[in-house]
Amino acid sequence: MLTSLAVSILLAASPLAFQKAPAKTPASTNAAAQATIVETAIAAGNFKTLVAAVQAAGLVETLNGKGPFTVFAPTDAAFAKLPAGTLEMLLKPENKAKLAAILTYHVVPGSVKAADVVKLKYAGTVNGQRVDIKVDGAKVTVDGAAVTATDIACSNGVIHVIDTVILPVDGTVVDVAVKNGSFNTLVAAIKAAGLVETLSGKGPFTILAPTDAAFAKLPAGTLEMLLKPENKKQLVEILTFHVVPGVAAYSDAVVKMTEVPTVLGSPVAVKVVGGKVMLNGATVVAVDVEATNGVIHVIDTVLMPPARLAAPARPDATR
Repeated sequence: MLTSLAVSILLAASPLAFQKAPAKTPASTNAAAQATIVETAIAAGNFKTLVAAVQAAGLVETLNGKGPFTVFAPTDAAFAKLPAGTLEMLLKPENKAKLAAILTYHVVPGSVKAADVVKLKYAGTVNGQRVDIKVDGAKVTVDGAAVTATDIACSNGVIHVIDTVILPVDGTVVDVAVKNGSFNTLVAAIKAAGLVETLSGKGPFTILAPTDAAFAKLPAGTLEMLLKPENKKQLVEILTFHVVPGVAAYSDAVVKMTEVPTVLGSPVAVKVVGGKVMLNGATVVAVDVEATNGVIHVIDTVLMPPARLAAPARPDATR
């Protein structure tokens, strides 16, 4: 005769069975809660690839820990949808960090049941980046992956089953700026200021990133002056006035502030005017561009520190 734990595991193994199953009795719920997230996934039978990935990434002990965790768990079929060779590449020892980054992107701190998930627009993950949550009638998606079963109880959290492997952004704020193509001038300035290594570090950072068009609005000759080696200190001051240290401040948090601190030390004022978010005199034109070490908000004007507000009109100025 099957034990109540075995019944719970069999239900977890089949999304349709789980969705259609009658409510568990208190006894079976308590039994299911004796197994950790990893143990439940192993017993279920349709998460073999996920379990192998967790083992290869060295995350078994973590996900067997106290938690609680909420895991958006891709099935074996979900992993099979990845491009040919992707899984094999990720399972190689030299790609352990990248694999861990992907897996922790499927994990949300705390035990978040389905009834609470559907109330969210996003959720912060253990990876550091956020997943987007959308509800369309009875369909719930996480970063585009459909949720096919919910609320599989574990002793250290809860599992929700998804039909697609979700992937975090791979690249630092500098990498993302380079790939974007709209920040060529900003990237050139970061290189001239010697800040590539700093902004490629752990962070997290929030970057208020002027586009190429924003730099083009500077008075004639200003950019050329700033990029000269002898003006490196001034360029560093201007660039660090665009960096919020120690936090990935997403737009929903920024709009609640009256000012944001900067690495330079002088704050940037935040105002919402006519539905637009203004940072000093710059308009925010895009938000929440994620990176492995922070988040980028795009602005249409280069911000000048208080002591430098008059500097752009004097390209020959030096400090």
